[in-house]
Amino acid sequence: MALLIVNLDRMIGNAQMWRDEFAKQLPELELRIWPDAGRLEDIEYLAFIRPDFDALPRLPNLKAMFSRSAGVEAFVDHPKRPQVPLGKLEPPGGDPMMTEYTVMHVLRFHREMPKYEEAQKNREWLRTRIVRPEERRIGFLGLGLMAKAPALVLKSLGFPVSAWVRSPRAEPDIRIFHGADQLEPFLNQTDIAVCLLPLTRDTEGILCARSFAMMPKGAMVINIGRGKHVVDADLIAALDSGQLSYAALDALHPEPLPPDNPLWAHPKVTVMPHVARRPTVAQLVTELGKNIRNIEGGGGLLQQIDTAIGY
Repeated sequence: MALLIVNLDRMIGNAQMWRDEFAKQLPELELRIWPDAGRLEDIEYLAFIRPDFDALPRLPNLKAMFSRSAGVEAFVDHPKRPQVPLGKLEPPGGDPMMTEYTVMHVLRFHREMPKYEEAQKNREWLRTRIVRPEERRIGFLGLGLMAKAPALVLKSLGFPVSAWVRSPRAEPDIRIFHGADQLEPFLNQTDIAVCLLPLTRDTEGILCARSFAMMPKGAMVINIGRGKHVVDADLIAALDSGQLSYAALDALHPEPLPPDNPLWAHPKVTVMPHVARRPTVAQLVTELGKNIRNIEGGGGLLQQIDTAIGY
C-alpha cells in the first residue's frame, strides 16, 4: 500500500520533511513523491496541490485522493481526474490560524483602525465614539469549517453574528439565512461581511455592485474566500461612493496582484498576499493518517468533497 504526493513537497516543506513525518506517523504506509511513482499498481492513495491530471498516469488501484488546494474549481471538471472519492485535508474543528486571522480583520475594522492610521499620518489627535460590539453586526458568507470557529469567537465577544449558506441548517448560536432569496435580507443587516465561500458557478462575482447596494451605507467587506468572489471595479466604485467604508482582501485575482492594479493604492483597501494560514507538514500527515486509517477500517473519507457542487 502506497501514497503518492504531487506538488505538496514543493509548496509545503520539502521532500525530506514529508519522508520524516510519514516515517514517524504512518510507518505502515509507503510514501512516494512525484515524479518517482514506482509501481503504479501499489498506489492506493493520492494527495496533491495544484494537480496536473494530464501529466499523471492512470492509477489502477486508487481508493481515494486528497486535495490541499484552497478550492477545487481548477481541476474538479478535468476529464482525466480519477473517479474516486475526493477528500479535503482540514482539521475538523477549523484552523486556529484562520480563526485568528479572521477575528483580527473584523476587530481592526470594528475599532476603526484604518481611520486612526490615517489620522496618525496627518498628526491628528482623533477621538470618536467607540461603537459597542452589540451595535456591529457581523455576517459570514459561508459557514464551513474555516468560518464557524471565528464566527463563534466573535459571538463570544458580544457581536451579533449571522451567516448566509446554500441550504437550510440549524445552528443554535448563529442566525442562519439560506438560498438566493435570503441573500438580500442577510446583507441588509450586515455591517461587516466576511466571505469564506467556496468558489462555484453560483458564488463567482457574488461581491458586486448589486450586493454592495444591499448592505447598510458604510458597511465593510473582508474577503478570505477566493479572488473571483469580488468584482474589483464594483468594489472600488462602492468605496469611492461611500456605500462601503473599507475592504480587506486576502484572496485576489490574479495572484500575485499586478503592480498596476488600482487596489494596491486605494486608501480604503487592505491588500494581503493570501497569507491567512499555512499548514505544516505534520498537520497534513496527521489528517492523511486519520482518513486512511478510517478507510482501511471500513469507513470513508472524513471530509468528502461533493464534486457535483464543488465543495
